Amino acid sequence: MSDLPTLPVTFRPGRTRAVLLTAAVAIFVIVSSIALLLDRLGPGERMSFVFLAALLAAVALMLARPKVVADDTGVTVVNFASTRRLAWAEIVQVHLRVGDPWVFLDLSDGTSLAAIGIQPGIAKAQAVADARALRALVEARSGESRD
Repeated sequence: MSDLPTLPVTFRPGRTRAVLLTAAVAIFVIVSSIALLLDRLGPGERMSFVFLAALLAAVALMLARPKVVADDTGVTVVNFASTRRLAWAEIVQVHLRVGDPWVFLDLSDGTSLAAIGIQPGIAKAQAVADARALRALVEARSGESRD
């Protein structure tokens, strides 16, 4: 198949990630600035504001973490709080149905795994293209490993 992406390839929600990274920086700067500008706050209260800003920014950064990386040996799925490495033969099928929040991978052990790195939120066309590319890679690579 000539339209397969060149490996390694990383799929991630680019626009969503950009929004979240920008929000993380903005939240930290704004809340920390407020802490420094309010004269009535003592040192402990200022530190609480900065800690809260860092905590909120960390949450935004965690939400920006998801990606799916495909290479010659398999697929790495990085979700919000977990990472899972899969061999090509472990992936049976790739699904992105209408209304799904992200791609689901059907696995050879009968379970499914959410691949949050491909999500149709802000960029639906890109998510559909990424899901198709991953599906084509799975079909091509799984066939090779089963032969």
